[in-house]
Amino acid sequence: MLAQAVRDTGAHIGAIYLLAEATQVLLMDTEIGLPAQIVKPWTRVRMNVSAPVAAAVRQRHLIWVPSHQELASRFPRTALSLPYPFATAAAPVQTGSRVWGSLVLLWPVSHPSELAPSELEVIDLACHKLGTLLQQAADSGHPLRSTGEPRVLAPAQTQEPDPQYALAAADYLNRLHEGCVALNLEGRITFASATAADVFGKNVAELLGKSLWEVAPWLQDPVFDDRCRAAVVSQQTTCCTARGPDGRKFEFCLYPDPSGISLRITPVVAGHPTQQHTHEPGLGSDGLPRADVFYNFLHMAAALTRALNVREVIDVVADHVMPVFKVQAMAIWISEGGKMRVIGSQGYDPDVLDLFDGLPLTSPTPAEHVLRTGEPAFFANWSELRQMYPYAVRYDQMAAWAYLPLAVSDDIVGACVLAFGQPHPFTAEERATLTALAGLMGQALDRVLLYDTKDRLAHSLQATLLPRSLPEIPGLKVAARYVPATRGVGIGGDFYDLIRLTDTSAAAVIGDVQGHNMTAAALMGQVRTAIHAHAVAGVSPGDVLRHTNRLLIDLDTDLFTSCLLIHFDLQLRTLCAANAGHPLPLMRPPKMPAEVIDVPAGLVLGIDPDADYPTVQAPFPPGAVVVLYTDGLVETPGTDLDNAIGDLADHLTRATYENLDQLSGTLLDYAPHTKHRADDIALLLLEHRANPG
Repeated sequence: MLAQAVRDTGAHIGAIYLLAEATQVLLMDTEIGLPAQIVKPWTRVRMNVSAPVAAAVRQRHLIWVPSHQELASRFPRTALSLPYPFATAAAPVQTGSRVWGSLVLLWPVSHPSELAPSELEVIDLACHKLGTLLQQAADSGHPLRSTGEPRVLAPAQTQEPDPQYALAAADYLNRLHEGCVALNLEGRITFASATAADVFGKNVAELLGKSLWEVAPWLQDPVFDDRCRAAVVSQQTTCCTARGPDGRKFEFCLYPDPSGISLRITPVVAGHPTQQHTHEPGLGSDGLPRADVFYNFLHMAAALTRALNVREVIDVVADHVMPVFKVQAMAIWISEGGKMRVIGSQGYDPDVLDLFDGLPLTSPTPAEHVLRTGEPAFFANWSELRQMYPYAVRYDQMAAWAYLPLAVSDDIVGACVLAFGQPHPFTAEERATLTALAGLMGQALDRVLLYDTKDRLAHSLQATLLPRSLPEIPGLKVAARYVPATRGVGIGGDFYDLIRLTDTSAAAVIGDVQGHNMTAAALMGQVRTAIHAHAVAGVSPGDVLRHTNRLLIDLDTDLFTSCLLIHFDLQLRTLCAANAGHPLPLMRPPKMPAEVIDVPAGLVLGIDPDADYPTVQAPFPPGAVVVLYTDGLVETPGTDLDNAIGDLADHLTRATYENLDQLSGTLLDYAPHTKHRADDIALLLLEHRANPG
């Protein structure tokens, strides 16, 4: 069925994928027209991958991609993996609501931009027959399953030539000064002329049946390998040069058809003009070999997966794209409220960007066109841009531009402009490559913008759950700080509060709910509310923690909470504290070293319904400062927590300050991992003032 579909549609490559439903992976079962070394990366395709074969199964309809540029726009990862011109169709194989897999066909890029009705009929019929066969096999109790090692079908054989004709053809080729070699799809030599045998330092008999790379190891070169893949996949003539072990340089031209490749090997004579070919191996604007360019882009793709914000996306492109193509400047726009908004740039004068930032999407500009249509636009020089946009004004010294859509599936998340200092005629290969790279950028940008939105919502929720302001209590000065963990860690459950009990007494609480997610933040709000309610009822700190502990167990959250609660009596100049597994508080008495207040630690809240929380009393003289904090201020891997708390007490002793806000900043500067915090920090400072106000 596959061979017939390939033959009847004129395709040169075809494959059948079967869906392994348990793993949601498409496994290539059968293929025709592809060598094993090209097939291997595509024998397994996950259903969530951006590739035509997976999209056809997910969407349950035919996916038609007529050009490499459209492939780059819609399926950028596939385009970068197969950076060669071709047209492709992928159609789901299904019966009723059951999808069994997909049929994939490839044609040379010379194929018309639309599938012919006869081709559509062949594809529909093949998928129907395949689906029926698979359904019958499943109904019989012997379902067909792919092994993950695809069967390779031989291409259709041409008619055997007359022996006399074959001898005459061999004589003709042996008379040429150029070497001639025929390879099958697996790269094995099926014919070699005497001149070609001389290039490889062998006789003809030693070459037949051998792999080209076995008889000529010096051709195991990334550029030559790339040209072979390009010839097979695109069915277009490709050329490159290589130097033999004796120093001689040769030009290799590869002429493909569905059954293999014909090599023409020509010595390169120094100073002798050679024929210029359309399909050269260079890709970058400075003539970099394709292998070097794509090696660079591989690092770009890996780096984009780690980007956490727009600035990091810009930096990745600046490091991996701009130097390769000699790009002078770049900028990224998104659509926001019917206007274009610049969200990042590199190399552009801010005054120039200000002219475009906030323009209505109705303004006729290349960026607006890309945002609205999702179609890339390339301008090799200023004249080309003015021809399409007659009212355009030149605000900088740039001379060529590539406007690229940043897309995710069929959604346009933004537009990117790459600007060049010199006129730059964009080749078809460059256009496809830049469009594919923009697709990767679009996926990264979509992710970081979504992350930014979630991050803002999360921290907005956390800020709402924390007290907006603390009550003013005569004789008690207070400073509170909350510092979230580094981006990417998630929302935390650290909290603090100050509760007025009477005109001369207050309760201070600090705690930390286990985890970094919305559940932890929500539970933090419940714990804080419960403590507040029990504290104002007049019970002791130990009883407040006991009641709150039972509440957490009743909620059955599977999350634990550490908590420290202190009652301050300013009239008696004392404090009373209870602790549920929280780091010990510090006190700096007036004109004395800071010390740890040794509050007996009970179990964290939410474990044992019968847990007890003993209280301890201590003096709280005027001028004394008490410091409550969460473990993010002191805890770091490999460090003893008691030692870390002792070091913080020493730091508090040496600290000079004019007010509590200044002191809180000094203590936060002491925290480990100041730039890359793995945990939130909550900090509450309280100072006893003898004279209120």
